[in-house]
Order: sequence, then structure tokens, then C-alpha cells
Amino acid sequence: MLTHEPGGTPLGEALRRVLKSGPAMSPVSELFLFEAARAQLVDTLIRPALAEGRTVVADRYVASTVAYQAYGRDLDRNLVDRLNREATGGLMPDLTIFLDLSVDTALSRIKRPGNDNFDRAPRDFHQRIREGYRAQAEANSDKWLVLDGTGTTRDLGRRIWEKVQPLL
Repeated sequence: MLTHEPGGTPLGEALRRVLKSGPAMSPVSELFLFEAARAQLVDTLIRPALAEGRTVVADRYVASTVAYQAYGRDLDRNLVDRLNREATGGLMPDLTIFLDLSVDTALSRIKRPGNDNFDRAPRDFHQRIREGYRAQAEANSDKWLVLDGTGTTRDLGRRIWEKVQPLL
């Protein structure tokens, strides 16, 4: 099953619209909305799929909230971790894949930031997010695959498959 955050459920998709293009909000409000979307996704889609023996691939999960809200928005890491645990019931991925890019390269790949609140954020916000992902990967290297995101699609796909295949 493929899913994404925030989203994947009607509630998650509604919260996605608010988070990505809605009015400015406090960092704590933003955190709660991400966690609400995640709790709904885990309860209604991810846990049932896993119970059926299905493989779940999620585009973003708890590591993103740590990177964006704890590092990017400078919220208390203990709060973010506690809410992640509550929203997921402790369900953690077997593997997190991080395609690492310099901030300048990543920002240059945004076709049109438009009304996306995150794409339009200042460069230093994106730098803190990258640092957040890298710190998590370093602290949990056995559960992370970090790849240079400037590689070719073919090479990245091959390297990801090499890591994922034994888990299936």
C-alpha cells in the first residue's frame, strides 16, 4: 500500500490543504494538525494493512515531523517525540529512506512554490530541516538509508531496491 502524509484519508487530505496552503498558524497548531492526520492514517489504513500482511510505503512519517517541527520550527523535541508516539501507538518504520540534497539544489527543483507554505519558507528553515533529517539518520543508521539525491533515477532506484528487497 502506498500512502502519503499528511493525507491518505479524507481527514488527512483536508488537513493537508490547511497545512500546505491555509492561513499562517502557530508552530504548535501545525504540529497538532500533522499528528491528527497521522493518527487517522495509522488507525484506518496503515495498521489494518499491516495486519493483513501487506507492505506499506509511506511518503513521510514521524521523521518528517521531527525534521520540520522540532528542527525547522524549533519546537521541543520531547513534545514532538511524545506526540509522534501517541499518534502512531509506537508504530515505527522498518526503514526510512532519505534522499539528501543541498538546500540550494532542493529549492531549485521546486517548480512553482505558489501557495505552498513550506515551499515558500525561508532558506534557513529548509537548512534546519535538512539538519534534522541528517541528525536522525546518524542517530539511527541501522534503520536509515541515506542517498545522494543528485544521483540518477535509475541508480537511486537500484540502490533503494537493494536495501528494501531483503525486508520484503
